[in-house]
Amino acid sequence: MAKLIGGLGTSHIPAIGGAIHRGDQQTPYWKPFFDAFPPIHAWLCEKKPDVIVIFYNDHGLNFFLDKMPTFAVGTATQYVNSDEGWGIPSLEPLRGEVDLSWHIINTLIDKEFDVVTCQEMLVDHACSLPLKLFYPEGNYPVTVVPVCINTVQFPLPKASRCYALGKAVGQAIQSWGSDKKVAVLASGGLSHQLDGERAGFINKQFDLQFLQSLESNPEWATQFSVHELVEKTGTQGVELLMWLAMRGALTTAGSGVKKVSGSYHIPISNTATAVLALEPNN
Repeated sequence: MAKLIGGLGTSHIPAIGGAIHRGDQQTPYWKPFFDAFPPIHAWLCEKKPDVIVIFYNDHGLNFFLDKMPTFAVGTATQYVNSDEGWGIPSLEPLRGEVDLSWHIINTLIDKEFDVVTCQEMLVDHACSLPLKLFYPEGNYPVTVVPVCINTVQFPLPKASRCYALGKAVGQAIQSWGSDKKVAVLASGGLSHQLDGERAGFINKQFDLQFLQSLESNPEWATQFSVHELVEKTGTQGVELLMWLAMRGALTTAGSGVKKVSGSYHIPISNTATAVLALEPNN
């Protein structure tokens, strides 16, 4: 059977792509963010995952306000990135892991999650940028399964529902008839608001408590309603739902987790940024 080796989390701010393109990683503004990645690069080199399941949110590229699924899973052989813009070269397509995609979908349906199946799917920076951060040399040595969670248009899924979704995905990975090693990745957040009267809002205290809870008490954030999470983290801060799904998946891989490496930094482009790698206690 497949082995779930760990979980990753990172912010996916589009400005990060511009910084990479310009080579600004070691400038004073960007250095605290990019300095968090080398320990995780070393861990990935050691563990060598074959597949990464990415929990992410689409920003109007593949889904728009007229058609917004709560949960969607890609089953394509490749996923073309189409939203770089700003003169940044488009990143190479991501290679799909079709067999695992279908196994996850069948498992989710069996567990009463009504998901949208996407045999063709465009992906935006929320999928491509994390891979660029974790594999900066390019030519990603992994295949992917994108799992899209709606954080754009209400009604949004509850935190507890996303955590349960992650558990179901973790169970699907563990029961997949393959000898491949799989990691799960959360793309997004943490607290930030890009619009309205609270534009620029960041809640450091909540962010740090949330990050700690992912290690010691992963169900902590499920006590909050979506509206409470928006109040505490900002309208875009609800992207932490992806982190909850990632952590939910890891509950199936061992008794608790240990932190490989992590970092929290504010602000980057009016956003609280976090980087995290966890591995299960086996």
